[in-house]
Formats: sequence, structure tokens, C-alpha cells
Amino acid sequence: MSGHSKWHNIQARKGKADAARGRIFTKLGREIAVAAKGNPNPDTNSKLADVIAKAKANNMPNDNIQRCIKKAAGELGSATYETLVYEGYGVGGSALIINTLTDNKNRTAGDVRSTLSKCGGELGSTGCVSYMFSNKGLLVIERTLELDEDTITEYAIDAGADDVVVLDDVYEVYTDPSAFSGVRKYLEEKGVEFLEADVRMIPQNKITLSPENTEKFIKLLDKLEELDDVQDVYHNVELPDDEEEG
Repeated sequence: MSGHSKWHNIQARKGKADAARGRIFTKLGREIAVAAKGNPNPDTNSKLADVIAKAKANNMPNDNIQRCIKKAAGELGSATYETLVYEGYGVGGSALIINTLTDNKNRTAGDVRSTLSKCGGELGSTGCVSYMFSNKGLLVIERTLELDEDTITEYAIDAGADDVVVLDDVYEVYTDPSAFSGVRKYLEEKGVEFLEADVRMIPQNKITLSPENTEKFIKLLDKLEELDDVQDVYHNVELPDDEEEG
């Protein structure tokens, strides 16, 4: 299967502002520290290894990663962070899944609810939109002359991946969430580097909004991503190439 790829645009959008990059590193740092708590060795802590791969795909410097791991035994040692998932709706009937990492669920719930309300959305109940998404591991790999379609397909099959989608400039390798760590590690051992590496909620179908509602929806995404406790926002909206989030 082949098609047009938007990944170069996604990378450009993620890196277009220093403030946004700093915010991404801060969120990843918290995720790394939480994953490292209790076992800071990625060789024996697959969750930590997965988060490190995600951080490297976002161009987080190794020094930053190591500092975050060390923090796990320090300032986060007495803090208890929990993952909370919110579901809701944006403009035009769009669906949202918002992953958070928080030490104060009342604050986080209030921030998420308020942000949705101010931008034309609303918080929903658990399960209201998650049935529209599939939980999948996703590894995005740059397509090069050295790494052709046959090679990456062979690697993916041997590693236990579910599917490989060939796009103009990248390969998308999909896995079952339980197989993600093993597939990622296998490909890393083959020298493969990732543009994206994460387990995420992927919409089964996307919807197209009017230009006006698309603009409102993008504003909502930006506001949600600015919240300190929000780690990831998944949605089912087809966005313009230069705003596509994945």
C-alpha cells in the first residue's frame, strides 16, 4: 500500500517554535522520569526503553534524557503521578482522546474541561469516543535508498509487526501494543532509526470539517497541548498538511 506522506510536514510543525519544542521536552521528561521510577535501566525496563525511543524520535538530546532518568530517584521520588485519559468532543462532532500525566487529578480535569468549553468542545464520559479508535504501536521510518521496501518489510515480519504501510517518503510499521517493545528493539538492533515511535490511539476513520471549524479545531489542539499535564492528544480530524498532527 502506498500514498502521499505528510510526515515531513508534521516534523516541520513540531519544530517550528522553540517554545513548543521546550514544552515537548518537558512533557517527555516527565514521562521518562515516571517510567524510570523503580528501575532506571532501559535494558531491563521495556517501558523506559520505549519512552526513550519516543524522546529520541522527537530529537530530545541524550543529556536531557539522562537527567530525566536521574530525576526519577530525586524530585519525583516522593511525587505520585498517574495516567488519566479523558474523552470528549470538539467542534463539528470531532472526537478527542486526551492522555494526561498528573499529580493532581482535580486540577487536570478542570483544566481539560475548561479548555474544551472555551474552544467549542465538551468533555464526555469514558468510552464515548474511544470505540472510534484502535490502540496501535506505530514506528515511522524514513524511506531511503539503503532501506528499501523489501528490506523493511522483511525486518517487520521477522520482528512480529502487524503491517507495513509504504508512503512517499516514509514507512509506517504498525504493531499490537503488546508487541511494540519487541518490534522496536529488533529494528533498533538492525540499525533502524525512527521519526516516530509510540503506542497511540489511531482513528478508524477521519472526518473533514469546514474551513472555519478546522481553524477552531486547530486552536483547540494548540490550547490542549499547552496544558502542562497533557501528554498526548488524539483525534479523528483530517487536517491540512501543514497542521497535520498524525
